[in-house]
Amino acid sequence: MNIRSLTRGDGVVIGAAVLLFIASFLDVADCDGAFCDAADIPNAWDLSLGLGLGTYMTGVVGGALIVVARLLPQPRKVAGLDLGALGVALTVAAAWSLLWWTIDAEEAGTGLILGLIVALVLAAAAIATPLVPALKAALVGAPRPAAPQPYGGQPQGGYGYPGAQGAQQPPFGGQPQQPYGGGAQPQPQPQQPQQAQAPQQPAGDFSPFWFAVPVPRPLFAEDGSPTPIAELAPGTWYLAVEQRGATLVAQTQDGRRGVLQDTSGIQRG
Repeated sequence: MNIRSLTRGDGVVIGAAVLLFIASFLDVADCDGAFCDAADIPNAWDLSLGLGLGTYMTGVVGGALIVVARLLPQPRKVAGLDLGALGVALTVAAAWSLLWWTIDAEEAGTGLILGLIVALVLAAAAIATPLVPALKAALVGAPRPAAPQPYGGQPQGGYGYPGAQGAQQPPFGGQPQQPYGGGAQPQPQPQQPQQAQAPQQPAGDFSPFWFAVPVPRPLFAEDGSPTPIAELAPGTWYLAVEQRGATLVAQTQDGRRGVLQDTSGIQRG
């Protein structure tokens, strides 16, 4: 599981699910009587198991399924349903049920009112996260790659680096050294430095580099299979090892290689 794959919308879902669980232990009714005993005011678990387990916990479980589906590297299904879609359905069901519990109550207490508000926020975040760009942003920012130079930088002393290959510097003062008592050494011909240099080879058009994706994107096999072999998550750096037209051949942390077909908006390291 990769925590950096969580989005801001997932953060809202987590917070709302926690508040919904807390609201299930608060009073579901209001007491205005002068001799009202606080011990007689039930919470959701005291009033009805269907309210506590069937409504409040339905929303909490739905939020948990949404987060777990985001953390898993591969989509998982239960009874043919995607975990994320099942979680969204449960959050909507919890909000709908709490709405009618609140309307039907003669004097709704803190537990019902807070539960309804939080359930509505939970359902709204679950539905809007894949649609709103602000909610699709990564919850935890990606760290900068520690040493991108071995892949994308120019190695010292290599081709194109100042002072490399046959460009010997003269000694201090700019004059060549001569033996003591010897005569003047013949000056090199103007064309000799050019002849001593090795013929230049054209530089490659592509150098491997680190990159991160703005939203989760599938990584397909290099043989053209339509089934993804992995999912690239926001907040994680991957290595681009080859470019094929508009696509990139990327390598994951566990060494798997595949083709990233959608390269729009990627962040280079």
